[in-house]
Amino acid sequence: MKKKLVVLTGAGISAESGLKTFRDSDGLWEGYEVTEVATPRAWKKNPQLVLDFYNLRRGNVLEAQPNAAHFGLAALEEYYDVQIITQNIDDLHERGGSSNVLHLHGEIFKMRSEMDESLVYDIRGDIKMGDTAEDGAQLRPNIVWFEEPVPLIEEAARMVRQADLFAVIGTSLVVYPAAGLLNYAPWNIPKYIIDKKIPYTSSVGPLTIIEKPATEGVQELVTLLTKS
Repeated sequence: MKKKLVVLTGAGISAESGLKTFRDSDGLWEGYEVTEVATPRAWKKNPQLVLDFYNLRRGNVLEAQPNAAHFGLAALEEYYDVQIITQNIDDLHERGGSSNVLHLHGEIFKMRSEMDESLVYDIRGDIKMGDTAEDGAQLRPNIVWFEEPVPLIEEAARMVRQADLFAVIGTSLVVYPAAGLLNYAPWNIPKYIIDKKIPYTSSVGPLTIIEKPATEGVQELVTLLTKS
């Protein structure tokens, strides 16, 4: 039986593949305030702008490639039962070879009915105004926006509670409820935090801090976890 390694990833792991984030220094994402393009209010106020924004993001993700951090986590499946919980909406973990990926905040390559969140469809091109789901409602990105509940957070918490090892990579640990997942990890299991700037964490038990970009940090993590 392989030990269960649960990994929470955030924007920092995708940033090294060239995908910009709201974490960038100006607090904007491609020049937009979060409230303009990533809230239910934004969708109600200007759905066309929101669709344009995510159509552009979808194109960016199609052009991006997985980096060494994605490949490194996939390689750990040889040694561990690896479960990725990601805050990212891209598919770079999957393309990097990871088998088990839970997308907390939705997926850029899926769209859904604005009325019924269970009506979900694949999308590679653009979503347009007038494109409708089978219930007749406008299609929107299948993204969990700010101010919306995170439907998969309980499943993610259950995974973390069952972990034998837990790693946090490329996240500022300020976006809740995802940031709270660290608190669900059993106290006595080994924990690892990898980020260019390690966020403050209260006492969480055995903790290894790797203050490096995701690509370098995951390489170090792989060495630590496979040397025995």
